[in-house]
Amino acid sequence: MDSIKTYLEEHKDRFVDELKELLKIPSISADANYKEDMLKAAEAVKQSLLDAGCDTAEVAPTPGHPVVYAEKIINEDLPTVLVYGHYDVQPPDPLDLWNSPPFEPVVQKTDIHPEGAIFARGACDDKGQMYMHVKAMEYMTRNDELPCNVKFMIEGEEEVGSEHLDWYIKENKEKLQNDVILISDTGMISKDTPSITTGLRGLSYVEVEVIGANRDLHSGLYGGAVANPLNVLSEMISKLTDDNNHITIPGFYDNVENLTEEERSKMAEAPFSIEEYKEKLDIKDVHGEEGYSTLERGSIRPTLDVNGMWGGYIGEGAKTVLPSKAYAKISMRLVPNQDHKEITELFTKHFESLAPDSVRVKVKPHHGGYPYVTPIDTIGYQAASAAYEETFGKTPIPQRSGGSIPIVSLFEKELDSKIILMGFGLDTDAIHSPNEHFGIWNYLKGIETIPWFYKHFTEMSKK
Repeated sequence: MDSIKTYLEEHKDRFVDELKELLKIPSISADANYKEDMLKAAEAVKQSLLDAGCDTAEVAPTPGHPVVYAEKIINEDLPTVLVYGHYDVQPPDPLDLWNSPPFEPVVQKTDIHPEGAIFARGACDDKGQMYMHVKAMEYMTRNDELPCNVKFMIEGEEEVGSEHLDWYIKENKEKLQNDVILISDTGMISKDTPSITTGLRGLSYVEVEVIGANRDLHSGLYGGAVANPLNVLSEMISKLTDDNNHITIPGFYDNVENLTEEERSKMAEAPFSIEEYKEKLDIKDVHGEEGYSTLERGSIRPTLDVNGMWGGYIGEGAKTVLPSKAYAKISMRLVPNQDHKEITELFTKHFESLAPDSVRVKVKPHHGGYPYVTPIDTIGYQAASAAYEETFGKTPIPQRSGGSIPIVSLFEKELDSKIILMGFGLDTDAIHSPNEHFGIWNYLKGIETIPWFYKHFTEMSKK
């Protein structure tokens, strides 16, 4: 596989250009106005997989957005790798905070990426990382380096909770059979310190509505005499955590996995500078649950955050009004042993109990997912570790992530497969935020590393 570096050097400009074309498609799964763009993105992914050497590829319909499935089976007796990714992206809002239009990808140099980074919505999450696998496949097929069977399952609903992937998997269990599932939708510690994600947090996502009077009211005539839903909502949210940033929902922590001191000590060995962390985010200090480090707060501890809050008048100038309704979107990241359905029920009961009689409350559950932890003694993990050693020259660090991929636990349950999370993004890539980007170095490094995983996994499976 010495030819991989030569192949990358010869084709890197094309690889970047192809990714930029995919990033131009606004495949926003959360917004029904982009349904046609979702189909356009799915067709583009299908064609790219055929061009990369897959024997068959299809855009498979689901009750929601379609799944792109492709495969290349070279020998039924060889192991099979199932690659999962997603072509849908987060909404780009707020647009005024982007330095360039979110669906007009540009390459810009930064301190972290002196060789350049692609700025666009979906650059890292997950079109860029998904496309690494497509280009790795191209290299392996064109250079006769594909050592095993490959299947691709690229969905269009990850950013809205993978609502219909469960249905698709159950309908296609036989077709999706595999020996390991490979995903690149996570990150690594740094360009100098590779890491493999060994744990993901689960998720409970809800929308709340606080309802006051039957119409908006004049704040002069009614202020102080009638409940203001925005004020009440703010007070209710403030009661969801205490002074130690501990979540106050009764029963919320009952099943939380508590790591041993030895496990926490090993986590602390990962290179991390609190001063660099604060500098990158332009904050004076960190914030979080008392008794835990910043790394722990962002990975092994559950959280509750307001993701959006609105109501009343937000236009230019002033309008003295008491809004009739106020809204908020709230997410809770969960850790092993927490059930997102149970947590949603606990939240609903507690939130409703916080409401005064002067308002009514509605809680609307959105999507959720279970936490996931993968062992590091499997062939899949060992093959991934060996692959990073080939291209980085050092052993990757196992690391738990604070993010969520809701469908991962379902993969293991329905397909009886272990999941390997080989991410190449960085925590500075601004995923889900304005100015999302993906370093060209990271993109090419992923394409270089992935074929080594196939080689080592196939060889280890034979032993």
